[in-house]
Amino acid sequence: MTRSWLKTFYLSLLLAGSTLSLQAETMPATSHLDSIVVGAGCFWGVEKRFEAMPGVIDAVSGYADGNGVEPTYRAITQYRNKHNPDNHAEVVKISFNPAVISLDMLLKRYFEMHDPTQLNRQGNDIGTQYRSTILTNSQAQYDTAQQVLAAYQPLLTKAGFGKITTVIKPLRQFFPAENYHQDYIAKNPNGYCPDHSTGVRFASDSATKTAATDNSVLLNGQHILVIDSENYCPYCEKFKADVASKYSGDIPLHFRYASNLDGLTVKTPTWATPTIILLQDGKEVYGRQGYLSPDEFYLLLGKFKLGNSEAFNVAFDEGTDGRFCKQYEIFKNTPDGTFVDKLSGAALFDTRDRFDSGTGWLSFTKPVDGAVIEKPDNRYGMRRTEIRAKVSGIHLGHVFNDGPNGKPRYCINATVLDFVPRS
Repeated sequence: MTRSWLKTFYLSLLLAGSTLSLQAETMPATSHLDSIVVGAGCFWGVEKRFEAMPGVIDAVSGYADGNGVEPTYRAITQYRNKHNPDNHAEVVKISFNPAVISLDMLLKRYFEMHDPTQLNRQGNDIGTQYRSTILTNSQAQYDTAQQVLAAYQPLLTKAGFGKITTVIKPLRQFFPAENYHQDYIAKNPNGYCPDHSTGVRFASDSATKTAATDNSVLLNGQHILVIDSENYCPYCEKFKADVASKYSGDIPLHFRYASNLDGLTVKTPTWATPTIILLQDGKEVYGRQGYLSPDEFYLLLGKFKLGNSEAFNVAFDEGTDGRFCKQYEIFKNTPDGTFVDKLSGAALFDTRDRFDSGTGWLSFTKPVDGAVIEKPDNRYGMRRTEIRAKVSGIHLGHVFNDGPNGKPRYCINATVLDFVPRS
């Protein structure tokens, strides 16, 4: 993946002028999605209710838990299968982000949306295909389902309902239903969507919620937000090691979990980590799921901070400041201090190594130790040595062998630097 290709690709996205989200397979990320399959009567209404829940990524109607019956609507609705214990159940496969909605909460909403005390029916929908069932993909899911069921039974009993008939078992295989069943209520707003809930609710969860995260500092100005994982995420660790640990720029970089975005306007899905969000006054300007290399990160940051400017063209198009440009005039006689990378904040050159070459560009006899890299530059029929910032990779200028007293002359563009006085 070449740098020029990256620049063209990412800038075409940013220049579109709207909030953008990209989920390219070339950028690895750790997915934190989970899924569970449930049956609660007619799958049309169940699918619709789950899809409306924050944290649910998708809900798919289908068939499961049958044996010897073809997993099709035509087969399971045949009269001979109406009371067949081996018939498939109408179920919904729910894909969800546990960082936004926990399995415990999802199953509480599941029990509340139907009458789990009815055996092989929901209201006038009668038959084994309408049975109440939870089909799990792990022992942890199975245990959570049993715990939620056990907590709901006393509430139902107190309200005068009978014993819960919901069967909890491992999922063997899920069969998606025919296309016309998917999003049926959305396609048919006047369609059949029965509500057989008992009206019995779990106690409010407000007492157990953690205090909202204070994100007030992110509501003003530009910020870089990285969605981190509450569990182990190899791509998060790689991003921290390759990018975040070396970043000291003046646009603050913050890590948050997907559950700690209170008060922010974030549109990019946060179920993959890392997810990088560029914020302006608390609102997403750009969002990207997946690991970003230093080159990719600084290219996006460059456009975010520098926009369509001479500094951006110098940094990423390997351009050159005009002689005696405004920034040069500001920087040529600064007090004692350090010149730093405009994007990464890394120290690059020291005023103690600065001299007036008379060329109209900042000149130094050496860089800060380990701060830059040198590359051959044979463009325009010349043989030169290009200087780039080691951390961000941006173009800084060139080095020549005509400095004072036989020393090198590092000819550096002022527009890609910031100045920090020595304390």
